[in-house]
Amino acid sequence: MANEAVIIELFDGGRPVRFTCAEATGIEKGTLLKLTDPRTASATAADNDPFCGIAAAEKVASDGSTTISAYTCGIFDLKDSGAGITAGATVNIGGANLIIASAAADLLTGSVVGRALETAAASEVIAVAVGVYQ
Repeated sequence: MANEAVIIELFDGGRPVRFTCAEATGIEKGTLLKLTDPRTASATAADNDPFCGIAAAEKVASDGSTTISAYTCGIFDLKDSGAGITAGATVNIGGANLIIASAAADLLTGSVVGRALETAAASEVIAVAVGVYQ
């Protein structure tokens, strides 16, 4: 995968939360994770996927493990999906490891990632404050 999040600063150790994941699936460290039922994480793939955190470590495919920890609190470098983002805007999942400025309806879908700390030109990497379970 590409465009994984890069840690700038973790608050309270990133407040990792443990989720179930598919044993046969590989997930790179820094992957934006989506939430499915029951309390299961997988890599984001589409605009408005419900966000649950950022992979705290690599999950190797078919390694016998069925859990993954996700960072839920910190500042991370994330890539804009191509539309550009204004500093201070709320951002949500915009595709596989991508973010986009949130519209009002996005606030109800659970896809919000955090708040942009910088302005992004199209496809630029910017700092985003993430705080999923605050």
